[in-house]
Amino acid sequence: MTLYRYVKKQPLQKAKPKRRMKNKLLSLVLVFLGFLIIGNAIYPIISYQLFIAPKFDSSFLSPTIEAEMAQTFMVPETFGAEIDLLDLTDASNWFPETETAYSENEINKSEIYSLSIPKLGIENAKVMIAGKDLKKSLVHYPGTAFPGRFGNTVVFGHSVLPQFYNPKNYMTIFSTLPTLNPKDEIIVYFNKVKYRYIVEKMIEVIPTDVSILAQRYDDSYLTLITCVPPGTYLKRLIVRARLTRV
Repeated sequence: MTLYRYVKKQPLQKAKPKRRMKNKLLSLVLVFLGFLIIGNAIYPIISYQLFIAPKFDSSFLSPTIEAEMAQTFMVPETFGAEIDLLDLTDASNWFPETETAYSENEINKSEIYSLSIPKLGIENAKVMIAGKDLKKSLVHYPGTAFPGRFGNTVVFGHSVLPQFYNPKNYMTIFSTLPTLNPKDEIIVYFNKVKYRYIVEKMIEVIPTDVSILAQRYDDSYLTLITCVPPGTYLKRLIVRARLTRV
């Protein structure tokens, strides 16, 4: 009688498909790129808070009461007013509308003037006197003094993360404004006259603090405003400069 023995065939060892390895490699690359992008966005904010913001003054006020009264920009009745932050490329949403308006003669004489900041590579940036769209220009805030006159000229512009800074793009033009320091210069051309301002102080304020729009008439001042920390709308950076001889 013939004897039979049944042997179970062992399964073949299949090599891992190359496609699966490629997918894993692609996943790792995408994860790495994700962390790189997040880090690239977060680092400027952390760097700003650690190394740049601490150098700013706490206020524009001087130590003595007399100097404080002379130098203050505070306007208690307007402090803390609410504003609409829905679209900050629209200048009218930055601060409550002021009651003071320009005269038609003044607006017609010079609807646009230019501003340069040599340290930041900003040359002849357009400033609209009655403008609203920060995507197209810097904006001279209504009701504030004209350049070269006694009072406070207020100009504000848009900013994003500093790695996207382009001095010719008004969406990014003030992205490196926090790197200014006292004694840096700002040049303004208004009505065919060149005005040279020297940075005196830099402070941060909360978005609802409109005191920096107030006027003082002991000299001619220029105030530049943008959002900080970089890429956010949490606070306002205020750069105050004073007119000097050209």
